[in-house]
This record gives sequence, structure tokens and C-alpha cells, in this order.
Amino acid sequence: MPLNRQPHLPNPDEFYESLINAQRDLSDDQADMMLAKLVLILANHMGDRALLSEAIELARSNTLAVGVHA
Repeated sequence: MPLNRQPHLPNPDEFYESLINAQRDLSDDQADMMLAKLVLILANHMGDRALLSEAIELARSNTLAVGVHA
């Protein structure tokens, strides 16, 4: 199954709000840890290594393309 790159999430704004709210009152390190744990939980749920590799590459290349600096 190829990586779905089309809008597919019902109520994406509501999901984004939930994601942001989950990070409230966390330190930057705690928020980073929470997001890393969320990625690992969702990756385990997907269970498709090839799809996960494609998603990692897409996220990395997109991040490099927009010039995000630490």
C-alpha cells in the first residue's frame, strides 16, 4: 500500500488542537518526548516498515526544503 499523501483525516483542525493541547504545561523536552512517543505508538500501529521509511524520508526532505533551523 502506498503512502496516502492526500487529505484523509476527518476534522484536521480538531486533531491539531488536540495535539497542541496535549503539549500544554509540558517543558520543551517533555513535549519533544511526548511527540516521539506518539510517533512510535502510531508506527507500531501501522506496522509497515516500507511505508514508515517512505514517511520518514518525506518528512525529512520536506523539513530540509523549507529551511527549518534549530
